[in-house]
Amino acid sequence: MRLWVCIALLSIIVCASADRPAIVRAGQFVRDAVGGAWDMYKAYRDMREANYKGADKYFHARGNYDAARRGPGGAWAARVISDARENWQSGVSGRGAEDTRADQEANEWGRRGGDPNRYRPAGLPRKY
Repeated sequence: MRLWVCIALLSIIVCASADRPAIVRAGQFVRDAVGGAWDMYKAYRDMREANYKGADKYFHARGNYDAARRGPGGAWAARVISDARENWQSGVSGRGAEDTRADQEANEWGRRGGDPNRYRPAGLPRKY
């Protein structure tokens, strides 16, 4: 058993040293994903703080936009978080499929680089 563990670890080390750029890309993806998750959290925190009627879609688009600008890892984190939130919310909130569809549209808009201000409601403080 120990022999196989040693062989597996040695293989990983040899492969890792041979393909350094792949490790660098993987590290960047992880950093982007963590940063993207942080961007999503900031948008959620701001949405809760603003507590502004009709601003939900704006914060969805903004969180996804900020996360996706970080790179592939950020876009991945935004998609995973948005999908998980909408799947959970659609079953719990009772807002229905139409609200979930509209939220996902705003999420996609932001991830594709669309201006989040498209969803900004009139009167939302400039702070956000």
